[in-house]
Amino acid sequence: MTPRSDMTLEWHLREVVAEEAGAESVKEAVRAVFTYMHSGRSRQRRGGRELVRLLEEARAAAASVGEWQVVRLVQDAIEYAEGRITRYDFEDRYRLFADGKRRESHTGFLGSVMKSMHRWLYDSGQEFLVEHPEAGIEDFLEHFRAQGEDALFLQAPEDRPGRYVIPRGRAEITLWLERIIRSGRIDVMDPAAEARKIVASPEALALLAADDQGRILLQAAELRRRAARLKELRTVVEDRTASEADVQRALDGQYWIFGGRFVDEAAHRRLVPGDEVDIPLIRGDGALHIVELKRSMSLKGPLVKRHRDAWVPAAQVHEAVGQAVNYLTGLDENRERIRADFGIETRRASALVLVGHPALHPEVPEDEVNEALRTFNAHLTRVEVLTYKELVDNAERSLAGDGPVQGA
Repeated sequence: MTPRSDMTLEWHLREVVAEEAGAESVKEAVRAVFTYMHSGRSRQRRGGRELVRLLEEARAAAASVGEWQVVRLVQDAIEYAEGRITRYDFEDRYRLFADGKRRESHTGFLGSVMKSMHRWLYDSGQEFLVEHPEAGIEDFLEHFRAQGEDALFLQAPEDRPGRYVIPRGRAEITLWLERIIRSGRIDVMDPAAEARKIVASPEALALLAADDQGRILLQAAELRRRAARLKELRTVVEDRTASEADVQRALDGQYWIFGGRFVDEAAHRRLVPGDEVDIPLIRGDGALHIVELKRSMSLKGPLVKRHRDAWVPAAQVHEAVGQAVNYLTGLDENRERIRADFGIETRRASALVLVGHPALHPEVPEDEVNEALRTFNAHLTRVEVLTYKELVDNAERSLAGDGPVQGA
């Protein structure tokens, strides 16, 4: 949401904040906010992030001279601009526009909402009693509790303008689906949010009804999630300004991208004093596999170089492999302690080095870049080198093999 700027905010700053400000530095900071709000070509007040920045400067100016009342008032202005305080609450809190009196329109609006709500409760209760004449008071109260839960899934049918529908039982289905997600080994970042998203789709509900355990639906949801994360990763590795930290954030929690050999990601990255691996994976046999991340399109130097009549890995690749070998040596030397402290087997540990992108060398065919690295890998025993593009391409092929991905 773009930070807003309107008459309510301006009145608050002029009639409340400016009156409380004492120091000239604070008054100047507030005037700077006014100047920006009216600096546009049109008559409309200017908002946006710059407005919030200027308000933050005014808050800091007030704090520096100990005007804490002004700090609180400006903080309320920031929260209003960012939409964290509603206009009704903001105006009522400071009694704006009405000589300090509460606005009758707010009271009337709230009263109308409460009247409509109670009318709906009355009609819904009558309908329930007609359909269930044998119901007791507990059944009656449970009906309204379920109605309240289902209200979170309010729908607006396209074929019935101005009408809204609360689908019965939707909350119960969502809770059941969320519990299925939480009970398995499916990598869903937010089970509750994913469950709500799934049951909001009529097509998804049809699949859910056709499958007793909801496996098809869960697989489809997970494939969509993975496809979206993979798309984000490809964007990062193709960005010429992305750092190693950017790549690591894009890969966070996505160990499936590295293939089916891995069953989990280790919780600890600092297994050896002085060394911290980028991504520690656990193979199916329980052994450790470390992933060393280097830059992709922002690699400082060539990925491959010409040697005689062939392309060979350049210095950046050799340095990364040397670093991975040092990690493996440290893991070997500390094997007993690591197994005792963390329960991780490092005797058969291996490493993957992710570095560079074929697009760094537009003059070299991509298959020749990949072949140069494969030839290099053939002479290594515990370390493998891969470009980010090949990693993402492999993961995409894996998703395609798992079934169609909606929205990929």
